[in-house]
Amino acid sequence: MTAAVDVLVVGAGTTGLSLALQAQAHGARVRVVERRPEPFRPSRALIVHPRTLEVLRPLGVTDALLELADTAPGVHLHLGPRVVEAGLADLALPDTAFPHLSLMRQTDVETVLTRALADRGVTVERGTELLTARDDGDGARAVLRSRRGTEEIRCPFVVGCDGPASAVRACAGIGWHRRPYAEEVVLADLDLGGRPPGADAQVFAGRRGLLFLFPIGERATWRLLATRASAGGAGQDFGQPGPAVPEAELQRLLDEAGTHARIERLAWSARVPLQCALARRFRRGRLFLAGDAAHTYSPATGQGMNAGIQDAVNLGWKLGFAASGPGGGSADGFDADVLLGSYEGERRAAARRRLLLTHTAFWAEASTGRLPSWLRAVAAPRAAPAVPVLLGRRRLVAEAVRLISQLRVNYRRSPLSVEGTPPLRGAPRPGDRLPHAAVGVGGPAERLHGLLARPGVHLLLQRDADPPPDTVGPRVTVLRLSNSPGRGLVAVRPDGHVGFRCGAADPAGLTGWLSLIGAAPSPPVRP
Repeated sequence: MTAAVDVLVVGAGTTGLSLALQAQAHGARVRVVERRPEPFRPSRALIVHPRTLEVLRPLGVTDALLELADTAPGVHLHLGPRVVEAGLADLALPDTAFPHLSLMRQTDVETVLTRALADRGVTVERGTELLTARDDGDGARAVLRSRRGTEEIRCPFVVGCDGPASAVRACAGIGWHRRPYAEEVVLADLDLGGRPPGADAQVFAGRRGLLFLFPIGERATWRLLATRASAGGAGQDFGQPGPAVPEAELQRLLDEAGTHARIERLAWSARVPLQCALARRFRRGRLFLAGDAAHTYSPATGQGMNAGIQDAVNLGWKLGFAASGPGGGSADGFDADVLLGSYEGERRAAARRRLLLTHTAFWAEASTGRLPSWLRAVAAPRAAPAVPVLLGRRRLVAEAVRLISQLRVNYRRSPLSVEGTPPLRGAPRPGDRLPHAAVGVGGPAERLHGLLARPGVHLLLQRDADPPPDTVGPRVTVLRLSNSPGRGLVAVRPDGHVGFRCGAADPAGLTGWLSLIGAAPSPPVRP
């Protein structure tokens, strides 16, 4: 039995890798196990949202991600005989450093995150399967099986990032609200001839659903994604690529969409059964769920990978502070249960809202019912002349992207969102995402997120604010904003949300909040 780990991460997809990076950056010793012996192929997620890049930035991986991404993708939307062109770059989002949707393979994201973990001394243990996990009150016990045999470990926390069929969720006895879809997705990597589309992504709307062609196939030039009525079948592994799709069937999908292209080479294909689901809880004691283990969606609006990474960044710093704080329990105002309990309250509420968003979007995109079929096949082509006008309304488009990418998510009702005395007016409220504002720190104006692009808590002082008390500790970086008149301060959590604010010096309030989240200085005692 080994105890040299604080957080056991089960699953090495984008959620598990991000969580391990965030927890390690905030003081935890992490171990990542993955039952698959090789990195999972093919990519199912292809879009990275602005907010996802924001939360990963303090972990030092965004530059490497952007090198592999298309940050100015173009889209040709085919509505019957009409074609509407749209760009997904420079989306009039002045409050983020990433005002674009990024086209990027999930496998490339995993490669960057895996390399970043390796640089920090953490190697993903592939071919290692979780057999059991349980909370024994003072910690968690897990049994792992690998080629070396069976191993039992004890650690403070186990996090299930192991997908819809989560072993951790089963071990925790957490129920699963789920609804299978009557539609499925078809995926394929292929080379096209005849009259293939241009270099941009292509979207074809038809009576039977949508067909997408992305120029980022992994085994061929194009990745095809199409929705259609489900072929059914017993024992479906929802969300996972299943049986191959015959080439003739794929060609028929292309022909029905009106692509005028023929398949020259089919490298790979699969049908993917879909469901929407939400775990009844995201935590039971010291066992946690994140990403697809906690919630699954249709592919509409590209939520899966992005939501999982944002879960991971929310939970990772809390586990890090809890593991390296005063005994993982209560001391000097720190109660790990409050800190860790906030994860479920914050992220499960966000997940419920995303379920409604994705379910509505998928109904319009893929349902074979009479109304959505008519909307795609008849109403959409007739409305095509109005689409460029709508896309030209940059503020409207920007607001839609804010909603889809979770830039509007807030945690105002969280126990970690605290208003000091006197309250600070005009600043982001406790629980809100900190905007990417232009600020002065004694020189030329700089953008705020760039100044805060490092792990830990950030304390922003207005120009005339009193210096912070000595109790802020090494986990807190202090920054005075010379272009912000006033005597107030704002404390920013490691995931970029405001946690505490006050309009004047409130040393007791600030110290209490730092103690609440485990950031007040104290001798680290491992649980």
